Amino acid sequence: MGKKTDMVLSVADMAGTVLFAVEGAMAALRGGLDLFGVMVLSFATALGGGVLRDLLIGAAPPTALRDWRYPAMAFAAGAATFTGHALVGQVPVGLMTTLDAAGLSLFAVAGTEKALNRDIPPFSAVLMGTITGVGGGTLRDIMLAQVPAILRVDVYATAALLGAAVMTAAIRLGVAPRYAALAGGGACFALRMVSVWRHWALPTAAGLQG
Repeated sequence: MGKKTDMVLSVADMAGTVLFAVEGAMAALRGGLDLFGVMVLSFATALGGGVLRDLLIGAAPPTALRDWRYPAMAFAAGAATFTGHALVGQVPVGLMTTLDAAGLSLFAVAGTEKALNRDIPPFSAVLMGTITGVGGGTLRDIMLAQVPAILRVDVYATAALLGAAVMTAAIRLGVAPRYAALAGGGACFALRMVSVWRHWALPTAAGLQG
């Protein structure tokens, strides 16, 4: 992959880190956690998925531990959210949903690209992209003693899976990586936003019986 593509994906990874760190901090504040708890959840939400992906593909130690910028950004975003929680709490729900969808898309394509760069098979690379997108949020919910959001019928992990699959398929078809990343990220973002707008949800056993 070219240097420009690597730079674009690095920026996407960092932007996703900041967005998810803010989201983790807000979840911690809603849960009544103290400053330390806010910082822990910021780190876990922002970097948990990437750490798990790196361990699974053999990229050890994980980037989040080798590159000081990632934990620094996560902690800075968490501290800023804690300090300005009154202002952050006034952010419209729609805007937060949009930012969350953007973060999910950025992480899904960045995780898929990293897996592909390590010669991981396409199907597994799609799974790694999905894990990168939803792993941190899952860890956050577990730490808050909640059932992870991705297991509660919401079209969330499905959106990350679609984005990762579109990106992988595009690269296999010879599309330039940067455009493949845009296509994958766009597919993930679009599905997530449309699912929220249309109130789409995956079926449950109870729903099928009804």
